[in-house]
Amino acid sequence: MNLLLLLLPPLLFITTTTSTATIPPGSSLYASNTSQTWSSPNNAFFLGFTRVDPTSYVISISTATGVPIWTTVNRTTSAAVVDSGGVFQFLSNGNLRLVNGSGATVWTSNTAKLGVTSASLDDTGNLVLAANTFAVWSSFENPTDTLVPSQNLTVNQTLRSGVYSFQLLRDGNITLTWNESVVYWKQGSSSLSASNVTSPTLRLQPNGILTLSDASSRRSENVAYANDYDVGADVVRFMRLGSDGNLRMYSGGTTAMTWAALADQCQVYGYCGNMGICSYMESSSSPICKCPSLNFEAVDVNDRRKGCKRKVEVENCAGNVTMLELKQTNFFTFQDQQIVTIGITACRGNCLSSTSCFASTSLSDTNAWCYMKNTPDFVSGYQGPVLHSTSFLKVCGPVQPKPSPLEQSGGDKKCWKLRVWAGGVVATISVMAASAGLFCFHTRICIAGQRGLRISLEQEGSGLFTEEFYLTEQQLR
Repeated sequence: MNLLLLLLPPLLFITTTTSTATIPPGSSLYASNTSQTWSSPNNAFFLGFTRVDPTSYVISISTATGVPIWTTVNRTTSAAVVDSGGVFQFLSNGNLRLVNGSGATVWTSNTAKLGVTSASLDDTGNLVLAANTFAVWSSFENPTDTLVPSQNLTVNQTLRSGVYSFQLLRDGNITLTWNESVVYWKQGSSSLSASNVTSPTLRLQPNGILTLSDASSRRSENVAYANDYDVGADVVRFMRLGSDGNLRMYSGGTTAMTWAALADQCQVYGYCGNMGICSYMESSSSPICKCPSLNFEAVDVNDRRKGCKRKVEVENCAGNVTMLELKQTNFFTFQDQQIVTIGITACRGNCLSSTSCFASTSLSDTNAWCYMKNTPDFVSGYQGPVLHSTSFLKVCGPVQPKPSPLEQSGGDKKCWKLRVWAGGVVATISVMAASAGLFCFHTRICIAGQRGLRISLEQEGSGLFTEEFYLTEQQLR
């Protein structure tokens, strides 16, 4: 479901609302009239068009407070969008169809000629197409990204949002998956034996408890609790898979979160796109996406979650290929990777010398686990002070580190780039000794206000030797 739906104000359901639950064949809803809806008997749920921008509309089932719980989706699992000429039709042949202003079909229920005689939206929010008393199709059986109380999720159904999906497996495990390939979150049953589970069902209870049950064993297990589950069953609740890859519970008919599968958003695989690094600012709990170094640039500067790309690809590198070192950084390794038991130095060197490896992660020198990523693996990075791992990324040298926080802080600062020739010991800076021999360094000197002087040196053409010095105002006197 399009994230824009979450940001919309409550719909104004004030006119032309169907008074009964039954929707007769031949009925239509028009995008040009967003106040026209089909309602449930208790008026707790409504089906109608919502405008997401000045020229685009989506059809969705929403609660009385305007929270969408189901929408038609296209092949990319995004909300199916139409223009102001869009129409949602319940045809006499039993088909539900969404068309745009040109008459082209955008979505269909594929229920034509199946004997459908009626459509209805019931008090649980379920849109049902029935042949007499038999349900041929329902929105609960074809979920998008949301689960509500009274709605079962079985092994044949999947919640989807962009590249992310949430599934109940046949063994009773529930999983979050990226791009149909990487399972980055999994929760299993502690009381239901996987060997005895035949038809597991997941259900969000009205009191905010997520329950796993199995018909064959007649047993159930609570697998998640909303933090306000003891409030009672009168609270409007729903569970949604967000476009950010996290599964959350909400209550009160609003977007007030009461539970999340992953407390740490940076642990969602691919959250910052390929080559993107997820981290947090000290002053904020919201994750930020950044590129590994200045050797990279954002794929889309307006959407940092789309990841990064090398400014110069390794295969096009005219200079030296080297490894960018990222301390306290982990490249997630949910997929099968080449795992070797070597130290951090060898973890870097082995990847550098390999033509197929382009990234590696050393968990720590104590356990000597090294994960090697080979082309064309996706790189999802997480950087934080609690991580003991060091990661390496192959780049065209020299390495260009990210600016320091001092340099990024802005304000009154002046910087110069100098080229300094040093032989033996650099005597002018007593805190640093250079290796023997003659090296050319790129030097960056910054004065930030009256706070001090920062000097950065990088060996030209190598990228393997970088030093930074910060001299305070008192030291400069």
